[in-house]
Amino acid sequence: METKMENNNCIETKTSLDTRTKFIRGFSDKTRLQILDCLLEEEKTVSQIVNAIQGNQSNISQHLSCLKGCGIITGRQEGKYVYYQLANQKIKLLLTMFDEALEEVESKVACCEQNETLLPTQGGVEHGA
Repeated sequence: METKMENNNCIETKTSLDTRTKFIRGFSDKTRLQILDCLLEEEKTVSQIVNAIQGNQSNISQHLSCLKGCGIITGRQEGKYVYYQLANQKIKLLLTMFDEALEEVESKVACCEQNETLLPTQGGVEHGA
């Protein structure tokens, strides 16, 4: 992570902050979180993910592409199927840590109206915009 010192404060450069923001956005969608939760224990094909989360295959494929593009998941081809899995153990740990941190503040997050007004509109798939 790039940083620079300014008045004894550590400030991230714009490039580093933009990259972190893109990475965190990869987790900031309900469908993407459902996909990641589905992949926590084992790899799955698109069809298995669609069945598990009862989603639309086209929409899920777009989200898988976003997650893969951001390096959050990987895919491996086996015959005519692509098997998706979390990119590494740190991603799995991060998802677990999100849940643990949420337990501490869940009621406040649920009531937070500020968050809703600051989020981008929920249209199509936003890939690290």
